[in-house]
Amino acid sequence: MATATTKTDSSRRKRATEWRNLCREHLPGYDPWATAAKGERFDVETAQLAVEFFEECLVLIEGEKAGQPFYLEPWQRAIVGTMFGWKRADGLRRYREAFVYVPRKNGKTPLAAGIILYALFCDHEPGAQIYSAAAEREQAALVYRHAAGMIARQPLLDSRAKVYKTFKSIEYPAENSLYKALSAESETKHGFSSHMVVVDELHAQPNGDLVDVLQTSMGARREPLLIHITTADWHRPSVCNRKHDYATKVRDGVIEDSSFLPIIYEATAEDDWTDPEVWARCNPNLGVSVQLDYLERECRRAQNEPSYENTFKRLHLNLKTEQDVRWLQLDKWDRCDGQPVCEGPCWGGMDLSTTRDITAFVLVWRNEAGGFDVLPHFWIPEDGARQRERRDRVPYLTWANQKLLTLTPGNVIDYGYVRREIVRLAGEHDVQQIGFDPWNARQITGELLEDDGLPMVEVRQGFVSLNDPTKELERLVVAGLLRHGGNPVLRWMAGNVVVRPDPAGNIKPDKAKSTERIDGIAALVIALSRALTAGDTSSTYESNEMLIL
Repeated sequence: MATATTKTDSSRRKRATEWRNLCREHLPGYDPWATAAKGERFDVETAQLAVEFFEECLVLIEGEKAGQPFYLEPWQRAIVGTMFGWKRADGLRRYREAFVYVPRKNGKTPLAAGIILYALFCDHEPGAQIYSAAAEREQAALVYRHAAGMIARQPLLDSRAKVYKTFKSIEYPAENSLYKALSAESETKHGFSSHMVVVDELHAQPNGDLVDVLQTSMGARREPLLIHITTADWHRPSVCNRKHDYATKVRDGVIEDSSFLPIIYEATAEDDWTDPEVWARCNPNLGVSVQLDYLERECRRAQNEPSYENTFKRLHLNLKTEQDVRWLQLDKWDRCDGQPVCEGPCWGGMDLSTTRDITAFVLVWRNEAGGFDVLPHFWIPEDGARQRERRDRVPYLTWANQKLLTLTPGNVIDYGYVRREIVRLAGEHDVQQIGFDPWNARQITGELLEDDGLPMVEVRQGFVSLNDPTKELERLVVAGLLRHGGNPVLRWMAGNVVVRPDPAGNIKPDKAKSTERIDGIAALVIALSRALTAGDTSSTYESNEMLIL
């Protein structure tokens, strides 16, 4: 009998060692054993039970492995075993919050669905309320779809559950328990008594309200668990970045919190983002749900399309970037510093500021290389320029002394002065058309058209009007076909620009998300929109632009 007990203890110790080695390899930088509080222990049998539930009771519903058992990859085994296998001294679950930070296409959604179903059927929490939450209704429905699909493909679970497609909910009558998918309207979530909550794609949450409401709904439960599963956000104040900061500090031992589980797969700023070894370190499901040739294609696209570089880094390497979508690469911009040759027909773009900021007017000419030459002009109110320089930390006065921008009299922009300057420039050059953003521009553009006889064309600021010239500017910079003379004001603005994509892949500059002023680039895009039409007014109505007559 003693021999049998010794063998059992030896086997348990061996399995515990195997689990610890698994976690050391697949929980990056985090050791649950080293961070355990007094009395906390790893229960090998409970961890194995959770893994066996996935592999014996769940079936994958999409992709190449659809219809096959949900065999967990080593990194998934480490997460599931750690999440459910660790116990406090009182026998309840150790971990009460988890942050699973994994790049896109690494199977986060089916993993989340499996965790929810394990809690629903195996936690034995009477009247459990389990929720998956997301910023948008469609995203919230994804986890539910996987969970419902797994139940439908497993008769043992299907016979014990009631699935309500309309309400995106699943009931387990034997325990009077419920799982339901939620979207982000936090004001409707008060009154819950949550046992488990999975927040999917935390970076997409508009604020922390929903997370706060759901987290505070767990107070009456014995062993609640809040799980955040997400890819990276970009650098900004957000609930995702706050959780990432906390998780990083727990992982690194800066904060002692044995109830928080940090799972962080990410690249660092020092990593070479084009290196497949970096991709492998950041993507634990590489070769399974995310393929190497896919990442190779996406990386090539990011290298060829600057507007996609930050998207690739953020979604596929979990590398937080300075902007939502970085656009123009300044090293490539700087290589376009040839002097413009301002001869022949040209096209203009005008971007009017609010009364106290920069107004920009840009002229473009086609050049012999098949690109464009650029001549920008800028105006800013003279009064208060010194204060704005200190506030914005931008050398407006130096630029004014260098005649790179003009100070207009007074403390607000003098549109009469700007109008006279545009008329002067139009008299010096063969201007075919001048495009303008209609916002805040009706009076001056009406005067330029009616009183001064300039060919003014309204360029609406939607994706239809701006996609082609925005992508053309990107192409010109990458190909080195732009000549802007190294203008430092325009360079500053080029480094500030964020572009916003739409679902169809169209892009346009986004003033709201750009870090600083981008008026010159906005005017350049408008000018290119007119040059690309080469004065073809037959297409203006088709492109939702209006030629003012």
